Amino acid sequence: MRSREILDITRPLGVDVPLYPGGERPIFRRREVDGFTVTDLQLTTHTGTHLDAPSHTFEGRTTVDLIPLEQLVGKVTVLDLQGTGDAITAEDLSERLPRGGGVLLKTWASGARSFGPDFPHLTPKAAILLAGIAPPVVGIDSPSIEAFGEGTVHREFLERGIPILELLDLSGIVEGDYFMVALPLRLEGLDGSPVRVILFGNEGGMA
Repeated sequence: MRSREILDITRPLGVDVPLYPGGERPIFRRREVDGFTVTDLQLTTHTGTHLDAPSHTFEGRTTVDLIPLEQLVGKVTVLDLQGTGDAITAEDLSERLPRGGGVLLKTWASGARSFGPDFPHLTPKAAILLAGIAPPVVGIDSPSIEAFGEGTVHREFLERGIPILELLDLSGIVEGDYFMVALPLRLEGLDGSPVRVILFGNEGGMA
């Protein structure tokens, strides 16, 4: 296979990672054990670049360890929506939806280091439109795919078994098609996980 550039679209996960407004800041405690350094981590399953499993919203539905890897490894299309404002509407997407593969939404949020309640998100009608093409996975570079304090958009995707990637870093990525690998931790029975997300880009695949 021809060598392709590997593009990391994961936010660094440290004490200064951007949070969902009101979210819990992660804690890292380093200690020495028998001459070895180990670090205790205290963070939620939705800290940093992370994946929402269907069980995040629906009790008894698929947990993060049981999401088929075929949904998280494969073709994705990055849509550049930096000019749409905070609310991404169905009209913003209607003429741009790809045929097949996952969909990642690039907004102004990729360059932000902190967030208030006004961040880029899908409107419910836009979520219905996007979910209707049955992508294997959807993602966005803001801390949540929907408006602050709402839940309709998450339910639209997760009820259909479409996992959600949030807080991506698409600042160096141009609109187009890529091959994505997004692997969450295999956390048994949990609702989500931090995730390392990489894209394989062809020539011209970076800004």
